[in-house]
Amino acid sequence: MSESNVASRQFVTFQLAEELFGVEVYRTREVLTLISVTAVPQTPDYMLGVINLRGQVVPVIDMRLKLGMEAGKESRDTCIVVLEVEVDGEPIVVGAMADAVREVLEIRDDQIEPAPRLGSRLQTEFIHGMGRVNDQFIILLNIDRVFSSDELALVQDVGNFAAAEEEEVPPTLEN
Repeated sequence: MSESNVASRQFVTFQLAEELFGVEVYRTREVLTLISVTAVPQTPDYMLGVINLRGQVVPVIDMRLKLGMEAGKESRDTCIVVLEVEVDGEPIVVGAMADAVREVLEIRDDQIEPAPRLGSRLQTEFIHGMGRVNDQFIILLNIDRVFSSDELALVQDVGNFAAAEEEEVPPTLEN
């Protein structure tokens, strides 16, 4: 099969520490410079809080912590990748904090190798595959599997809780 007949997909690539990750373009809504995140109490360490995105409350996840990496230092390149994740057939908008967004790459299917089998102790079901572009590997994420159903329910609950908090009218004193 010639290269022109091989199917390809576009991925937004972002950096976490020294590794490159990719998410399919159609799952990416936008990329934001780092903005203020409102913390929500009693959430997991990877749940940074919520942001207000044009009137919509969006939970923000630290992708380093979620993927078991060390926390990073914020820099001028730190950004929030706004993603659409599907849970039980319903889309949920989530912000993923990354060290930097790199580029949109078109990766042919013949450049994608299956996710590595790393034994039963390490979970790799969230890895769609390993893209190889110019002798560099890009970890291609299945963004729907990065979070368990319970975690996504928590993310959605955090967003709903924060939205309800924003809508509350401060109590008034009655005489």
